[in-house]
Amino acid sequence: MHLAFRFKAPCITIMALGACWSAQARDPGFVRACEQLTSLTLDMTTITAAEIVAANGFVPPGTDTALTTPAFCRLQGVTRPTVKFEVWLPATDWNRKFQVVGNGGMAGTISYSPMAAALRRGYATASTDTGHEAGPPFDASWASGRPDLIEDFGHRGLHRTTVNGKKAVKALYQASPDYSYFVGCSKGGQQGLMEAQRYPHDFDGIVAGDPANDWTRFYAGAHLWYSLAMLADEEAWIPPAKLPALGSAVNEACDARDGIEDGILMDPLACRFRPGSLACPAGTDDDSCLTPKQVSAVEKIWSGVSDSAGELVYPGLVPGGEAAPGGWVRWVTGSEPFRSLHWLGGEGFFRWFVFDDPEWDFRTFDYDRDLDYALQKIGPVVDAANPNMALFRDAGSKLIVYHGWSDPDISPLASIDYFHEVVDFIQKEIDAADREVALAETQDFFRLFMVPGMGHCSGGPGPDRFDALTALENWVEKGIAPERIIASKVEDGAVTRTRPLCVYPQVAIYDGDGSTDEAENFYCAGP
Repeated sequence: MHLAFRFKAPCITIMALGACWSAQARDPGFVRACEQLTSLTLDMTTITAAEIVAANGFVPPGTDTALTTPAFCRLQGVTRPTVKFEVWLPATDWNRKFQVVGNGGMAGTISYSPMAAALRRGYATASTDTGHEAGPPFDASWASGRPDLIEDFGHRGLHRTTVNGKKAVKALYQASPDYSYFVGCSKGGQQGLMEAQRYPHDFDGIVAGDPANDWTRFYAGAHLWYSLAMLADEEAWIPPAKLPALGSAVNEACDARDGIEDGILMDPLACRFRPGSLACPAGTDDDSCLTPKQVSAVEKIWSGVSDSAGELVYPGLVPGGEAAPGGWVRWVTGSEPFRSLHWLGGEGFFRWFVFDDPEWDFRTFDYDRDLDYALQKIGPVVDAANPNMALFRDAGSKLIVYHGWSDPDISPLASIDYFHEVVDFIQKEIDAADREVALAETQDFFRLFMVPGMGHCSGGPGPDRFDALTALENWVEKGIAPERIIASKVEDGAVTRTRPLCVYPQVAIYDGDGSTDEAENFYCAGP
């Protein structure tokens, strides 16, 4: 494909890149080159549009507010059968890098806001709906009778978008990106780990937050299990009005164990709170206590579910953050019985992905028979649980995974378990007798950061804003491995607290001097 736009002489050197791009933004050649991307040839793909979007000129579909962006070339396309994607290419100050952004939930939409954030950093960026259009929350009916769409959702749609995005970058700028990154959380975390495992050469670096990577077991042992714990028997349902009492009781029992009373459990696994201690006196039931069936529901959610042989299907949630914004009130209980997001997600996934039966009832699920069936039928295309990332490592690529300790959706223990599975794999691969050697080898390319008090991807009582991408860029481009990442709590537009996030298994420890709201007064050390 021949485009009218070309790098001019000043673009040959990196120092002149910014000035060169500023000039090219005013060059009609850039506009023509963008529009001519409609004739770009991509495998199994049709380019449906390519046009210049003015600075702050893009309003996402279904909204009435423009995103804050520089001017960019917007390419839209469809990869067969139905994978819609977009590539945004900055008109000025391209940083010579490419970033693909992930999805959430059941996907089904282009992730426009994360694309805008990438564009503001100078990236060319891409996103996909993974091959279907989103319906109601966690709608999965689109999967009925469509194994091809399930595979696009599981891994193929994002990979093909990545390949197409890189080709679009090269076609417009006449240069391939120097570095390519992926950033995502939740479903996006699953996408990131799937890329590292299945397509190890797609990205130089990946940020995977709160990953739902072990997708089938997650939906069986989290979404479906939480629903069974509280909704199979309506008397076990916990009204939102009771959550403040539960959250306060947990904090009273465990908050000060780390020496600081701040509403954050630095190590939830050390919390020995028993839900039965909040049991209502006989014959009473109010918002200050839990009925016996509600106590049992909390115990089930924290313990996780096992099959008949006693093998853990998926780990449970951990104490902490139950009453915080974005906590249990949205994910576990919902606003009324049988309307929680977990119920919608669990029932939808198994009804349409696994059994393809519109009448399937979540109460009938058998954790021996049905889980094995689901793992065999769907697991191979949606699960990103393979600990073998040798090809990703050998390519020199880097992976940062983070997970909120107060995540009320995806168990933080799942990310810890997966990290240890990777260490186990490395230990066998290098035949190391000393596990510390395998740990060090793993951390040469994969670092896990646990985030005390953070909910699902954000929110919760703890500091929940941090820049994992800059840490990854420094690791990939400069060889500076992240030892800690500073997280902030922002309330009413002001930073109220900062804390360091430490490389797992290290934790942040207060040095005993200065404000506990300042990250500089903490150090990272082994627990």
